[in-house]
Parts: sequence; C-alpha cells; structure tokens
Amino acid sequence: MNRGGILALMVAIVIAFLAFTMPAHPDAFRLQSFQRLPLEIPAILLLMVLVPKALTRLAAALIALLTFAFLFLRLADTGTQAAFQRLFNPYLDVKMMADGINVLSGAIGSTAAILLIIAALLLFILAGLLFYWSLVMTARVAPKPRWIVGLISACVLVAGITLGFTGPRPGLPIAVDARVVPTFVARVELVSRSLADMRRFETELVSSDPVAAQPDFAAVAGRDVILVFVESYGRSAVEDPRYSPLIGPRLTDVESRIRAAGLNAVSGWLTSPTVGGLSWLAHGTFLSGLWVDSQARYDRLMISDRASLNRMFSAAGWQSAAVMPAITMAWPEAAYYGYDQVLASADLGYKGKPFNWVTMPDQYTLSAFEALARKPARAAGKPVMAEIALISSHAPWTPVPKLVDWSAVGDGTIFDEQAESGDTPATVWADPDRVRRQYIETIDYSLETIGDYIARFAGDALVIVLGDHQPAAIVTGPDASRAVPIHIVTKDIGLLARFRTEGFSDGMRPAPEATERPMSDMRALLVRLLGLQ
Repeated sequence: MNRGGILALMVAIVIAFLAFTMPAHPDAFRLQSFQRLPLEIPAILLLMVLVPKALTRLAAALIALLTFAFLFLRLADTGTQAAFQRLFNPYLDVKMMADGINVLSGAIGSTAAILLIIAALLLFILAGLLFYWSLVMTARVAPKPRWIVGLISACVLVAGITLGFTGPRPGLPIAVDARVVPTFVARVELVSRSLADMRRFETELVSSDPVAAQPDFAAVAGRDVILVFVESYGRSAVEDPRYSPLIGPRLTDVESRIRAAGLNAVSGWLTSPTVGGLSWLAHGTFLSGLWVDSQARYDRLMISDRASLNRMFSAAGWQSAAVMPAITMAWPEAAYYGYDQVLASADLGYKGKPFNWVTMPDQYTLSAFEALARKPARAAGKPVMAEIALISSHAPWTPVPKLVDWSAVGDGTIFDEQAESGDTPATVWADPDRVRRQYIETIDYSLETIGDYIARFAGDALVIVLGDHQPAAIVTGPDASRAVPIHIVTKDIGLLARFRTEGFSDGMRPAPEATERPMSDMRALLVRLLGLQ
C-alpha cells in the first residue's frame, strides 16, 4: 500500500474512532470512555473493500452521512444533557436551537457567537468531507493491500461479535461494542413516544376541566395577587451545602423583614417540568394546570381554549398584567394567557445598560411594575393579578446587581456602573467554580430584592414567589432534584392556614421532608383555596 493509501486508511480510522466513541454526556469525557473498539470501524472498512468500484462513491457518501448523523446526535446529547439533563429529541428540540443561539449570544456577544457557530459548522462539514475522501481512497488502493485490509477487518469484526455474544472479559483492556444501530433505533423510539405523548396531551386539552367554572377568588377579593417567577431558583440553592450558607441566612433575613412589615409566609416544593432553561414551560404548566414539559406541548397549549389562571382572574374582575423583561421581540403567546396588560422589555422604560443577556436588574423590574401596572390599576379601582418574571439570576450570571435605594431607581441609569462591573462571561465561564459562585450570588440578590420589595410595597397583596426551574448541571451536579421552592406571603393568617393544611410549612424555608408537588397542581389548588370565603 502506498503512502497515500496508508494516510487515507489512518484518517478514516481516526475519524471513525472519534465519532463512534464520542460520549453522550459531558461528565463522560474521560479516558475510560475512549477505551473502546467500535465494531463499526472494521465493518466500514470491510464494506469499502468489498463494494464494487462503480459504487465506491455512493457507499462512501452513505457511510459518511450515517457516521456524522451519529456524531451529531452524540454532540447534541452532550449539549442537552448539560443544559436540560436529558437526551436530544429531534422531534422536540430542533426549534430550540435558535433559543440556544440567543443565550450564547448573550453570554459571549453576538459577533463571537456567530463566528463560533460558523467555525463549528465548517469544522463539522470539513471533517465529514475528509472522512468521505478517506473512504474513497481506501477503496481504491491496489487489490492486494485492499484485500489485506479486508481480511484484517473481517477477523476483528468476527472476534468482536464473538465477544459480544460471550460477554465482556475481565482481562480485556478495552470494551468491544457497536452503538450506531442501537442509538438510531432508540432515537426513533424516542420520537415515536413523543408523538404518542402529543396525542395524550390533545386528549387532556379537550377533556373536562375540573376548575373550568369561573371562580370568584373571594378569599382575596379586592386585593392584588402578585405571582413572581425567579429565574433558576431551584431546590439546590436552598439545600446544597455549597449554596445554603449564603441562601439560608438570606431567607431568614427575608422572613424577618416581611414579619416586621406585618406579613407572614409559608413555603413548599414544586416539581418543575423543565431544568436548566425553557422557563416558559414552567409558566405554562403553573398557569394552565397541565404538565407542559416540551416545546411541542407548549405550542399546542398556546392555540388551545384551556383557561389560564391569568384569564380566570381577569374574568373575575382583576386587571391581569404580564411583566416580562426578557421579552424583546414579538410575543404572540401572550394572547393565550389573556393578559389585560403586557409590559415587555421595551414597555418597562429601562434606560440603563443591560447586564449582558439580562435586560435589566430585578429591582428595576419590580419598581416599573409598581409605577406602570399597580398604581394605574389602583387608581382605576381594580386589583391587579400580575405575573412577573425576574431574570437577574439568568446565565451568564455576570455582573451581579446590587440593591439601591428604591427612590433612586428612576429610569434605571443608576445601574449603569453596576452593568459595566465584574468580569466578562467568557472569564467567568472559564472556571466552573466561578460559575457556581456567580450563580448563587445572583440568586441571593434576587431574594434580597424580593424581600425588600414585599416588606415595602406588598401591603395587603397576596405574593407568590417561586423558582421556574433548577439551573444546569454545572451548578447542581448530575441527578439533582427538579424541585423549586415556592413561598406564599400575605398578611392574611387564615389564608396561610389553608396552605398549611396542604403541606406547606411556616416561614421562608420549605421543610426538607415536604412533598414535591407537581407544578401543574397549583392552578387547581389556588382556585380552590382562594375561592373560599
């Protein structure tokens, strides 16, 4: 075999080895994961030396396509495992790539994100073309060396299949297996299950709604109801030993502040339908009373007649409002929820500088809510039912805002110096420990801000504070609970007693042993508890 043939053979083997041994989980990138002999390699080489010359290019193209489709799935699995702790689902996740690009742009800048994506795509395509070339060249070497390659490949393949039937040998230094076919079969089954799940969801949407009859929310008549989602505020922030030394005292401080203002709290755990991102799935789950754990379910919910909790309050006489500082583009989904007022990023009047991806700090969001939604509704003699999304604790978690005097918030320019402080996202994300530290500092800021806001401005309102989901595994570690804290805060002791009978515990610290209630249960629970005199 000449040098060109040897080079082509080595290139084909190296690329195939890297593709077929690629881990599907970020925690699996260690030496042991690559101590394997993928049986796909000898099978491919055997096929290429046996295929007629007229079909060489077609066979090489098909093999390269399948190989790089497998590699794409492995890389996609790594990304979705890191972000959402699950495998990549082609049926559900393709639409989310644009959202991932937006988050990446916020973390490292639009230009850098575009260049990184282009570079990654070019590298992927070039590797695929190089693999195709190497297969073609391997098949075109002289007959004698080609048959030698075929004979060796056949022997390795037979030995590998034999080992597969007899089971692993303790003394064998490497694993011998084949993963391409099982991976593709499993992915087809996953898509099939997703399609079946959508059929079940269609049935749920048209089934009788147990709380469809319009409630009057008599227990909170004439009072504001403020629902606050805190980005990435999960159970780990409260209980993980890395974070509890900061968040435990913060929750104690918040409890002291609100008690001094005449309010009390009960707390519990909710299981979120998502983790690491896709906050809108949590919003949709809480407000619809249905388990919305995929983009497909969410999209279907948005065109349904299912009554949202917001719409119910609006029909009962409340001025329903959405305060969404992260919404920077058209938001057609607002129509489903039935808000009377939508305050997206551009509507909140923030003139300060953004905190990287985060458009404005939580304190400004709450200040704007008071000025733009709550005061006008009060002047019109209507209570407010508001859904507020706080985003200061959204990745990339830099810079970390600080609370200022509420009277100085103004148009937000007071935060400019804070927005330009701290290290860049690239610097922070180069160190996992730094990522975790920055994360919990933003959670601490959000809780401090909420506590101060409630103590100063809540009055007789019912305030519900909860996390939307746990952060990514880089913060929580693998296999963390999907639960998030929920806090019910009000001056109405009798109302809190109702929640206590449902398993909520006194104060701002949920009991460790408390049941993790599905987030989808809260709509029915609120309708029932708030509808009692």
